[in-house]
Amino acid sequence: MTRYLPIMLDCEKQQVVVIGGGAVAERKVSGLLEAGAVVKMISPSLTDTLASLVKKGLMTWHDRPYAPGDLRGAFLVYAATNDRTVNEEVAQESRRLGIHVNVASHAEAGDFITPGVVRRGRLTVAVSTSGAGPFAAAKIKSVLEEALDAAYEPYLDFVHTMRTRIKEQESSAEVRGRLLRKLGTLDVLNEMRNGSFIAWSPEDMDAWIADHRAE
Repeated sequence: MTRYLPIMLDCEKQQVVVIGGGAVAERKVSGLLEAGAVVKMISPSLTDTLASLVKKGLMTWHDRPYAPGDLRGAFLVYAATNDRTVNEEVAQESRRLGIHVNVASHAEAGDFITPGVVRRGRLTVAVSTSGAGPFAAAKIKSVLEEALDAAYEPYLDFVHTMRTRIKEQESSAEVRGRLLRKLGTLDVLNEMRNGSFIAWSPEDMDAWIADHRAE
């Protein structure tokens, strides 16, 4: 079993080349665009959804099969055609160029995989079953989506705002640590879930910091 290293990769404004224009490529492109990647697709045909993305100017499309040289300048490569041989050729060129490649038809031919993802604002949870199959990953993802409800998005925004304010106002590492630990004990998440949370103003935040600074 391959043991992958989980990482969160910043693809903002990075060129990613996707070879293939079918349903698999469509799933890959969705996540790439969400991450802010600049997508270049090479395929003699596209799904309706991908064609719509091209029409909207959200990615570029080269209407032809893959050819050697297509991967130059790429940050990442996705080999997502329905032809195993073509995917392997893409993987080989990627390796020669030192570019990480994902191979949809057989993951072992590439050097990274794309996990299932659950997003709740600042929260990102990735699910990989290391080859156990997409159905198992989808089931686990569904469980996580139910457990990690919509309240996590405003909750993490609140925590981020408070953490930033604490770091700006406190020069003492000891005091910052104490305040951040205290912040973690607040029952804000459940209050947001049941609708009883009242948004804190900047003054409320500053008052809380002052009240707990010396505890």
